Amino acid sequence: MCGLAGIFGTEGLPDPKATMVRMTEAMLHRGPDAGGVWQGGPVVLGHRRLSIIDLQSASDQPMHSADGRYTLVFNGEIYNYRELRSALEGEGRTFRTGSDTEVLLQACIQWGRSAFPRLQGMFAFAFWDSLTEELLLVRDRMGIKPLYIYRDDRHVVFASEIRALLASGLVPRRLNEQALVDHLRYQTVHAPDTLVQGVSMLPAGHLLAVTDEEVEEQRWYSLVDNVSEAAQHMSLSEIHREVYDRLSRAVQRRLVADVPFGAFLSGGIDSSAIVGLMSSMSDSPVHTFSVVFDEAEFSEEHFATLVSERFNTRHTPIRLNPTDMLAMLPDALAAMDHPSADGPNTFVVSKVTKQAGISMALSGLGGDEVFAGYPVFPRTLALWQRRWITQFPKAMRGAAASLVALARPSIASDKLGELLRLGTFSVDDTYPISRLTMLDRELVRVLDRSTLPPDRVGGIMKGFIRDDGGYALPFLSQVSVGELSTYLQNVLLRDTDQMSMAHALEVRVPFLDHELIEFVLGVDDRHKYPHTPKQLLVASLGDLLPREVVDRPKMGFTLPWEVWMRGELRSFCEERLTGLGRRPMFRNGAIGALWQRFLQGDTRMNWSRIWTLVVLEDWLHRHGIEN
Repeated sequence: MCGLAGIFGTEGLPDPKATMVRMTEAMLHRGPDAGGVWQGGPVVLGHRRLSIIDLQSASDQPMHSADGRYTLVFNGEIYNYRELRSALEGEGRTFRTGSDTEVLLQACIQWGRSAFPRLQGMFAFAFWDSLTEELLLVRDRMGIKPLYIYRDDRHVVFASEIRALLASGLVPRRLNEQALVDHLRYQTVHAPDTLVQGVSMLPAGHLLAVTDEEVEEQRWYSLVDNVSEAAQHMSLSEIHREVYDRLSRAVQRRLVADVPFGAFLSGGIDSSAIVGLMSSMSDSPVHTFSVVFDEAEFSEEHFATLVSERFNTRHTPIRLNPTDMLAMLPDALAAMDHPSADGPNTFVVSKVTKQAGISMALSGLGGDEVFAGYPVFPRTLALWQRRWITQFPKAMRGAAASLVALARPSIASDKLGELLRLGTFSVDDTYPISRLTMLDRELVRVLDRSTLPPDRVGGIMKGFIRDDGGYALPFLSQVSVGELSTYLQNVLLRDTDQMSMAHALEVRVPFLDHELIEFVLGVDDRHKYPHTPKQLLVASLGDLLPREVVDRPKMGFTLPWEVWMRGELRSFCEERLTGLGRRPMFRNGAIGALWQRFLQGDTRMNWSRIWTLVVLEDWLHRHGIEN
């Protein structure tokens, strides 16, 4: 796991290498073990290394081919690099190191773009061919590793973090106001957009080919196009065995490392499953970490302890109290490469894990999205089963929605009103509303503009799940695609990357193994959610987990933010909200009015809506982003 950076088009730059040094130094936290800068022709490349596989200096980057024609900078891990190396050696390639980086370099040389579908892993990389003068920028299937790009008439600038692009001095620090609307709607910005005007994120499963003549983006992988139909012809017991085998292989692949590793353990089904499978494959006790609280209603300590004892792990509970969290908050905010209301949670567990000497950890992230664990799954399905409601006139449904809002004023009632006014109850219409933070009718009262750009999540959903005559996804799999393509990629994975790499900790996510996901998306709904969340996963695991863990109610990582924002963090919040309210894209007094509604206990203005605005202004101010 590392940080990469580069510039295509060095003409006019007084000192391209010095520019690249600034960019890589802005990502020193991502790779404290080694760094390098190289310039050749119109390209300059930089790298910061966190050594995980083959710790020798010969595996440092930028890495060059023996003849000097090809150069690679790479962030991520190729889990099947040993199998790929054997195949390449069979075709006459020779190796100088034991790293997955050299395997990736040789694979790109030998197989060209056909190498990408053969890769098992998480990755973002830049591959330069000095003979053809073509630069390839490539991102993994699920969007686990980030790659940001800025283009103007003379340069293509790219890096693992936005802060590195800004450090180049080539990127104007201007706010993308279209993306701001997306952020206010969903507490994030959906790829390819970012909050910085002109800066985009290369979408998951895409490549960008750059030459002097053109810049061309292509999709090399589509999750929907690769959904397996095999489960349609299997018995339920065969499906359970297939899920277990694929998840086991996913965990096994991710245990390849030359450094101490561990796992995040909340005591929930997902993380417990990963720890259980890790323990069955490891010769020594797995080192596990969990955040616990003194308050029993917030703490998952009991369940994490149960799992730790079941699998004989070396467990480290991270006991957190409000004072500790508040003390770490400034560092957590400073670590954000993109504003996030939830990011500080991952910052805490990553910090303690790294302090324990762990450089790589496995996480249960993705289990809820793949196996229908969130409440959005049954709710969306229930709406579809009641689609007869849309046969009533829209005016009648609107009146009913207004009555509900008056009787029970809340965010949930407001969303129900939006749902009742829809023309259809198909997933691509209902799912976006489930993830909304602020409705459009609220946005137009806050923003100094009369029209709003189209909803990004709705557009993404329509692009992914509409049946074009091919294989029609099961209903719950359509929701999974929405979760995987929007919330997971643009919130959870971004948070995990920026907050873990703030401490030079690599996090691997077995549930996002593409072969596992492709199969599970093809499984019929009746096996996924017959009566309880994640029933398919639970049944596939057999007796691996304690029943107390399987039957426990779902909990989240909960902190008393509302109390803090009215108390210890009140002046902190007010200072930033005042700054945000002065920005010209907001109506005069609109942000202050939202803050007052929160302080007065308005049920439609919960803490997360306000905290998102606080973090937004903190990030904009910290990075000097202006309108």
